[in-house]
Amino acid sequence: MSRQAAAYRNGRIFLAGDAAHVHSPVGGQGLNTGVQDAVNLGWKLAQVVKGISPESLLDTYHAERHPVAARVLRATMAQVALQRTDDRTEALREIVLELLAIDEPRKKIAAEMSGLAIHYEFGEGHPLRGRRMPDLDLTTPDGPLRVYVLLQNARPALLNLGAPGSLDITPWSARVQLVDASYDGAWELPVLGAVSAPTAVLIRPDGYVAWVGEGKPDGLHEAMTTWFGPPANAEKTPA
Repeated sequence: MSRQAAAYRNGRIFLAGDAAHVHSPVGGQGLNTGVQDAVNLGWKLAQVVKGISPESLLDTYHAERHPVAARVLRATMAQVALQRTDDRTEALREIVLELLAIDEPRKKIAAEMSGLAIHYEFGEGHPLRGRRMPDLDLTTPDGPLRVYVLLQNARPALLNLGAPGSLDITPWSARVQLVDASYDGAWELPVLGAVSAPTAVLIRPDGYVAWVGEGKPDGLHEAMTTWFGPPANAEKTPA
């Protein structure tokens, strides 16, 4: 059985995990997909409940996660179809196996099944934007730091990989961690391979990149407002 809810939100009701999508367990993608639903929605709910972000932020949950599950359903249906035992399916299976012996198709399928190929559509820009942030070994003034250790407190982070102190996010400093860091290795993304090194990266609490700096901070404050609410000096004082 393969089913998906037409909408993940209806007013105050949200669907996630098996309530939003069900499919064959082949490939083992169900748990990861459901957990990512919850992580995607959780930090957005928290910001809206706390009055940090407008309710419209919650609409991005369906916009981002529905296409992901649709691809998972497509992939699992294809894998189920390849398990049939008729002669035509056997011929197709042999052709697929031949394709998977080639690096590019094999890497693409592996990225799809692992979830590392997920790409949220945030518009044009650096290929890292909208994708999962790689777990890099960074060098900071306080010593070495892994990116995912930085994200363990479920707060967004802005990595400044350029000149220390070159980025100012004072109006958001209570919500977003600003870390001056450097990384000397190559930037590699699943499927895409090598990409140009950014000078700054804004990472959401769910580990996905909301903004990428390429020498200039153009669009940074707009991205901060979109994902983490208006600047503190623009917030309304409670009556």
